[in-house]
Amino acid sequence: MAAGSRWSRVPHTGVRRVWADSFLRAEQQHALLLLVWSALSVLAGTAIALLLVAQHRASILLANFAKQLALWGLVIAVVVALERHGLPLRDVASATRVERLLWMRIGFDVGIVGMGTILTVAGRRLAPGRGAVGAGIAIAVHGMALFIVDAHFASMVSR
Repeated sequence: MAAGSRWSRVPHTGVRRVWADSFLRAEQQHALLLLVWSALSVLAGTAIALLLVAQHRASILLANFAKQLALWGLVIAVVVALERHGLPLRDVASATRVERLLWMRIGFDVGIVGMGTILTVAGRRLAPGRGAVGAGIAIAVHGMALFIVDAHFASMVSR
């Protein structure tokens, strides 16, 4: 076995170093997908807002949709940038913690979709201006996107 090979042994142990680098690559890919989603959200929200201004249209639904899209995109970008800053090679215990937190995040993603759906339905029935409908749709869309990205990551790292 070559010293730098993927199957090299960790010094002074009989443990093979097989999955730590793969887990790190999966984490990096997950962070990249989240950054791409956040950039697309900010871009789309800004583009919708600019189109509304350029066309002199006053659509509260689209304006609130654009605001939520851009703001959630910014929040996701900041969180991912902070998380991605120091991704280490992980041992089994650390990888298990990441996996458990990931499943918790997937649960939160489902909750975000539910909150957006409730806001949309309530806004449609109760609010005359339809601003809550636009915000609710944007929140639900973000929740679904986060669910998809997190579920993809879970499929790569879960046993």
